[in-house]
Amino acid sequence: MIAAEAIIKCLRREGVEVVFGYPGGAVLPIYEYLRQSNIRHVLTRHEQAAGHSASGYARAAGKTGACIVTSDPGATNLITAVANAYMDSTPIVAITGQVRSGLIGKDVFQEADIIGSTASFTKHSYLIKDAEEIPRIIKEAFHIASTGRPGPVLIDIPVDIQNREIDFECPKEVNIRGYKPNINGHKLQIRKAVEAIKRSKRPLICLGGGVISAKAQKEVEEFIEKGKIPAVHTLMGKGSIKDKNLYYLGLIGSHGSCHCNKALANADVLVLVGARAADRAIRDKSLFSHGATIIHIDIDPAEIGKTLNSMIPVVGDAKNILKQMTQHMEPLDTQEWIQEINSWKKEGDNGSKHSIGVDPRDVMSILSGKVDMNAILTADVGQNQIWAAHNFIIDGDRKFITSGGLGTMGYAIPAAIGAKIGEPNRQAIAVMGDGSFQMSFNELGTLIQENLKILFLMFNNSRLGMVRELQTNARWDTFGIELPNNPDFMKIFEAYGLQGARVKTNDEFKSALDKALISDKSFLIECIVDPNLSTL
Repeated sequence: MIAAEAIIKCLRREGVEVVFGYPGGAVLPIYEYLRQSNIRHVLTRHEQAAGHSASGYARAAGKTGACIVTSDPGATNLITAVANAYMDSTPIVAITGQVRSGLIGKDVFQEADIIGSTASFTKHSYLIKDAEEIPRIIKEAFHIASTGRPGPVLIDIPVDIQNREIDFECPKEVNIRGYKPNINGHKLQIRKAVEAIKRSKRPLICLGGGVISAKAQKEVEEFIEKGKIPAVHTLMGKGSIKDKNLYYLGLIGSHGSCHCNKALANADVLVLVGARAADRAIRDKSLFSHGATIIHIDIDPAEIGKTLNSMIPVVGDAKNILKQMTQHMEPLDTQEWIQEINSWKKEGDNGSKHSIGVDPRDVMSILSGKVDMNAILTADVGQNQIWAAHNFIIDGDRKFITSGGLGTMGYAIPAAIGAKIGEPNRQAIAVMGDGSFQMSFNELGTLIQENLKILFLMFNNSRLGMVRELQTNARWDTFGIELPNNPDFMKIFEAYGLQGARVKTNDEFKSALDKALISDKSFLIECIVDPNLSTL
């Protein structure tokens, strides 16, 4: 069997139904057998979008995403998407073409060291030198990407290797020496954690993206409801708990709610679950100088103690550990503690209400009341991301997908495309600013090609709003952030045969949203926003 055919057969055996890609000379043998297969190929308009779409697909469908691009410029264009998947623990397998193996290192046409370039932000990577190893490597790649702490795995395949004859035999099992993720958690550490929580007067649980990766939302709610423990979440942890839960507080961090950050600073026991405690979530580590007991639950032991001094580490899968903790948990007297937090929340709610033009906070609340209970929202990076994180209501089986760790502008559109392909029966919404829209609106071509319906919501303030906000908060003059010559976004949508509406008030938004929801095509609602509006 030709190695390229073996690659496609291995992908099918791993359950791959969709591949996002962009062909080129170094992957043409793979594409020939991909053409003959029943795997759906989605031609994106940029290699970075192939990676972001694979990421959106993975996070929406709960599967490992797959993408294929050619060597050098194709592979280097993919790098940002790979780094994004790594930072957000998203399982994707990226296959890149490479120049002929005998020419590697000679700076020939379209050669780049993609393994070296991505070494620091892939979970694992392979440069295939022996075609006979292809079945083993592909099976290992999908196993590594999807187990333990999920992440991207890259496979670089020289074009001559793709054309070699091999004796095809796909391994039935994976046994990688040194790679045995601990998923159950140490029983003694679990008991220590529960006893520390029982002794606390001001417990707080902080939920990260690892809860969602572990599909542990049900276990989270059972644990906090049994213990009567208030809960906050990081940006990546939005969706780990429903907003209507009695113990739900909101988002922490540099763009979080004041009362949530105060609760974080005043807790005597903090339980981190699947959260990295990175700088955007906990910027000031001195918050814990008062001696709070920190319990850190994470499947990746490297994350425990990396940024906070965890007194009780528990390594394992959040779903399994929370089940065990709930069994030993009992109701706590947290009424006074919760009342104190609620008083902080009321103080924060006394601020003035925005009244000029479209209010993005109202827009997200209105949207929450109209869309399906299983809708998927992808948020780009910038003020739009924070407005969505605070005001889009998680209820039912809704999902919130964004670029958290890397903060990649241009993420929302290709991620929404991947999410809609992964979950075709769900509503898909992509939220972005005018700056981020212009980084990936070329993917509207992919949207049309795949006949997808997505609601696009753009907040247009004719500038890079978050950068302006950061400059203003630092008491610097604003510089390099204005976008005074923005195009007519309605005409861009019309050029792709799509519909849209530009709105300047909340009432106009309501009418446009009703129109968008009954449309049989993708629809853009462009909201004109006060350029000086901040996220909080």
